[in-house]
Amino acid sequence: MLIDTHAHLDDERFASDLADVVRRAQEAGIEHVITIGTTAESSQTALSLASQFSALSAAVGIQPNHVAQAQTGDWDRIVRLSSKEKVSAIGETGLDRYWDFTPFEQQEDYFARHLELAHQLELPVVIHCRDAEADTLAMLRERYDRHGPISGVMHSFTGSLETALACLEMGLYISFAGMVTYKNADDLRQVAKKIPLERMLVETDSPYLSPVPKRGKRNEPAHLVHTASFLADLLAVDFAFFAQQTSRNARELFRLNGKD
Repeated sequence: MLIDTHAHLDDERFASDLADVVRRAQEAGIEHVITIGTTAESSQTALSLASQFSALSAAVGIQPNHVAQAQTGDWDRIVRLSSKEKVSAIGETGLDRYWDFTPFEQQEDYFARHLELAHQLELPVVIHCRDAEADTLAMLRERYDRHGPISGVMHSFTGSLETALACLEMGLYISFAGMVTYKNADDLRQVAKKIPLERMLVETDSPYLSPVPKRGKRNEPAHLVHTASFLADLLAVDFAFFAQQTSRNARELFRLNGKD
């Protein structure tokens, strides 16, 4: 049994067949899926979906590329949602220099808000980092120096080994998505080999980043099996052991026992 720690099941591409998507995931051995908010509205939807499906829980937050579009009251809405039942994490939050949708200082402000909210509620934080490794590490290091280990995950990790090791040192988990299966991702595979299995998570980032052999198609939680199988082979461990350990990691980080 596997746990998909990051999916966007509120995406319109799932609007017509979400029940089938959840069913296929369960048939494929996916025992739980965390559906992730990126805006106040999508966070509300994620929580609603988690209420409808016992195999789902939600993360609530405003993703850095959506921060500039946040309306008055949206952050207060995230704060209210964060204490609801079946909310397992705060985020998706973080920093992004690849896109230019939100001024960077505004991204930093919201990242700090999410980190503080997660700390106050003793919930893990789901961190997005794209072309902003030094900036992200600087903010995380500041939190770590003040408060100690950070509960959270670097989602869909594509960064350097140095960044991964720094994040591990601060208490974070490292999560891999379908990109690790791509032909041009050898550098990422070399990083994955260095991550202790007890600190590794797996995800789909559905509907994005379908793994080989599903690349080019809409991603969905059932496809997590392909990424997990690939990583198990890469690490030269038994698939069942890999699934058991990464699921244990997810349950501990997101406190999933009793969420179903």
